[in-house]
Amino acid sequence: MRFHFKTTYDQDIRLFPDRWTLSVYAVLLVLMLVMPWLINDFYLGEMTNVLIWAVAGLGLMMLTGQTGQVSLGHSAFMAMGAYLSVNFMAMGLPFLLSFALAGIVTGLIGAIIALPALKLHGVYLAIFTLALAILADDLIVILAPWTGGVGGYFAPPIYIAGVEVNRWVNPWAWYYLALGTVLVVTLLYQNLLRSPLGRAFAAVRDSEISAQAMGVDVARTKTIAFGISCAFAGLGGALMGLFAGAFNNETFNFLISIQLLMMIIIGGLGFVHGAFLGAVIVAFLPQFLSILTDTMGSSSIPGLEAGIFGAILIAFILFEPMGLYGRWLKVRTWLELFPFARRDMFKRQKSYLKTERLR
Repeated sequence: MRFHFKTTYDQDIRLFPDRWTLSVYAVLLVLMLVMPWLINDFYLGEMTNVLIWAVAGLGLMMLTGQTGQVSLGHSAFMAMGAYLSVNFMAMGLPFLLSFALAGIVTGLIGAIIALPALKLHGVYLAIFTLALAILADDLIVILAPWTGGVGGYFAPPIYIAGVEVNRWVNPWAWYYLALGTVLVVTLLYQNLLRSPLGRAFAAVRDSEISAQAMGVDVARTKTIAFGISCAFAGLGGALMGLFAGAFNNETFNFLISIQLLMMIIIGGLGFVHGAFLGAVIVAFLPQFLSILTDTMGSSSIPGLEAGIFGAILIAFILFEPMGLYGRWLKVRTWLELFPFARRDMFKRQKSYLKTERLR
């Protein structure tokens, strides 16, 4: 067991609590950097897909996991990021600038939409954002001059420092692009959580009434959270569309939003690690089922993937609401405290106040 004796406030908010944790993440980073030499091109593409899902998942995690606002419309902002990045590139801007601008503009539009939307709470907010996701499909068709309509767009060639990023020619370049984006987004996410704004997010999530009593501007905090969340989702959508090679109005349908929500619940709601663990499940489960059915000598079974996803989600909601990372924390704590660990240590606690249930 490791004991952390903190003597300053800086120690309480530092990025890594101790050198052991720093060394573990350093080893993980080195492993990720040498991944293209350890696996073949097929699994490297799947790893790239995991990283792209993780970027989008971190966006929804910022809103739902840290601020407590449920959104079922993040697929619309992912589509916005994809179309904006292609249009900025068509204007002659370099890829990296187009990519960054797509995320920033998507975040600003998300913050504007949040002004009326975040006056709603709970299921009403979820329905509002779901309506956005469904409406986005029609808007993409209507705005055909900027979106290509039902025909969609083919991803333009991507060049970074004179090197073409092409998943078929050099899949390692796409992998490093996704990895670099994940590292930047994760560092931004973690530093936001350590800032006063991050503490305000947590206060709003746990009790809006208590947060307001402590001087937190609830409306401003929720608007900023929604904007940042949409910006991250826009970056994830831009990567997803460009990585696919072609996308149209059906690429970012509302089922993507459902998958994102399932991903962060299965991974662990409120944990940065949960976005990555959930991304592994969402990205690899379809491939695993495909390999399994091929091995059994049968063709694809209609509805199998959706059924498995639904069963996994129900199992986690019933038996482990804290997700995969929450389960790991319980196992780690039990091992650290053995033989003094007791079952009641992990009893579920209500995370809301009576006043919150009156709204």
